[in-house]
Amino acid sequence: MAKLKFLVSLTNDDNDYQIEQRESAEQAARKSGVEVQIVHAQNDAISQSTQILKAVQAPKELRPDAIIFEPVGGTALPQVARAAVSAGIGWVVLNRDATYIEELRKISTAPVFTISSDHIEIGRIQGRQMAALLRGGGSALYIQGPSENSAAKERTQGMQETKPANVQVTLLKAQWTQESAQRSVRSWLKLTTSQRSAIDLVSAQDDSMAMGARDAFKELTNEDERERWLKLPFTGCDGLPKTGQAWVRSGLLAATVFVPPNAGQAIEMLADAIQNRNRPQERVTTEAVSIPALDALTRKKT
Repeated sequence: MAKLKFLVSLTNDDNDYQIEQRESAEQAARKSGVEVQIVHAQNDAISQSTQILKAVQAPKELRPDAIIFEPVGGTALPQVARAAVSAGIGWVVLNRDATYIEELRKISTAPVFTISSDHIEIGRIQGRQMAALLRGGGSALYIQGPSENSAAKERTQGMQETKPANVQVTLLKAQWTQESAQRSVRSWLKLTTSQRSAIDLVSAQDDSMAMGARDAFKELTNEDERERWLKLPFTGCDGLPKTGQAWVRSGLLAATVFVPPNAGQAIEMLADAIQNRNRPQERVTTEAVSIPALDALTRKKT
């Protein structure tokens, strides 16, 4: 049997979670004995669609056996998915629910499935972290991912479900990168409304954006203001060992949410399904956890 070839399309190459996704994909490919090509969309949905469609429309001998992708935009590329399946290419969506998956599984001879964290539950964990860190209530600055991204919307929904009623939230938007969050907070700080805001906590939907917020506060020329902001508790999400977890241990973050990378799991499942003619389940959900554990975070603030 010829060596399997998989294409992995990630949203960008400068976000710690996406970097970990790439590394997990490479490790799983070596373990499973498959060839993997990894491309990055640089947060551009059109570029991502074009990259994947080019692979689908390539001559048969150059096509991948399966495509694994984490969507940039608001949709999970349903037309491209149908084109891939029609060409006999497997299709896996990461970190997003795609309503067309059930339909495609009925007509596809190749594996089709999704692997995702429960983004609403991730948001709920962030809301519970706010409750633990702001025992008496207060105000939080919350940095959300792109508004068209369903994962960002679901994390916000979950956070709103569990945050205490006496915690008021100011929402900012960024693009899942440290630099974009820095720009967003920098712009917000120039508004008169920010100067009247008594923020007690800064939370972001990923760790890199939380660190970008810190970078923006470091730029403040007023030393007292700069120190006041940097002494606030910051929380993030992704919780990877070399970044988010390390920042919690060093005190740069008060808490994070560990979201297991799943690109490697997708490759292993695909390789097993194709090589052993197994049919993977339609939707696989990974489990996110608070770091530190919520009870430890509550005790710490007591």
